[in-house]
Amino acid sequence: MTKPLAGRHIAVLLGGLSPERDVSLVSGAACADALERLGARVSRVDAGRDLAQVLTALKPDLAFNALHGAWGEDGCVQGVLETLDLPYTHSGVLSSALAMDKAKAKAVMAAAGVTVPGGGLFNRFEAAREHVMPPPYVVKPNAQGSSVGVFLVFEGANGPPQELAQPSWTFGEEVMIEPYIRGKELAVAVMGDRAISVTDIVAATGFYDYEAKYGEGGSKHIVPAEIAPEIFELALRQAELAHASLGCRGLTRSDFRYDDLNQKLVLLEVNTQPGMTPTSLAPEQAAHVGVSFDDLILWIVEEAYGRGGTGGAQSS
Repeated sequence: MTKPLAGRHIAVLLGGLSPERDVSLVSGAACADALERLGARVSRVDAGRDLAQVLTALKPDLAFNALHGAWGEDGCVQGVLETLDLPYTHSGVLSSALAMDKAKAKAVMAAAGVTVPGGGLFNRFEAAREHVMPPPYVVKPNAQGSSVGVFLVFEGANGPPQELAQPSWTFGEEVMIEPYIRGKELAVAVMGDRAISVTDIVAATGFYDYEAKYGEGGSKHIVPAEIAPEIFELALRQAELAHASLGCRGLTRSDFRYDDLNQKLVLLEVNTQPGMTPTSLAPEQAAHVGVSFDDLILWIVEEAYGRGGTGGAQSS
């Protein structure tokens, strides 16, 4: 029996230059293994500054983007792939850049009717000098993922995080500061234009940080989330609306906070390159509705091939 991707040559972009490199290496390896099981010839490419030259030499017919964070998820690598006229998975240049910029993404989503948190951008030194809003609040880089560089400032805190003013801070001069929303951490994956399900994430430490996301036993995922049906449905629709408003394509994951005491659901951000590790949320949701990991990878690839060329351009 012929395998579905027989005769295809796919370059899996993994690793990269961001603080999320280690997660990308795991995601990329899992995706590359699945693609090989599906019959593709796979080139694993640790995406560095010479990416254009490497891909030009390899001559793949598609790039599977398994990068996370800056450069791989923010439109930069997508721009390289557009220049090469090489089809690629996940979202395009504009939607990737927009989703990665939390402040701009929130403005676009709010205009479309998505409920987002308040707050705004502040200079990191200003944010380190004094509380810019009454605690509790959350401090996060404006353009990072995987909860890298995130701080919770609780009521009674003597002052803001001093790490923001240190020379070791490498996450930009502006930080996003938002009110802390108590309650549940929820996630919704979207395939194409349809939300899959809702996951309730229970972090072992009480905060869904980097270790909780990727460490063994760092969090428990409840799929489907045991929440009121109307909130479950609202999360699905809000994720679809956010995906569409940012112009995303392929697979995305929207992250929410749900204040179950006040029945308030707030969308925090949209991830255009969801993690594809063994503990990742999107593959779990797909499996819950009967889509195996390999079938999910096949769908992502076929969706990218189906667009024909890059960014909607005609394939050469």
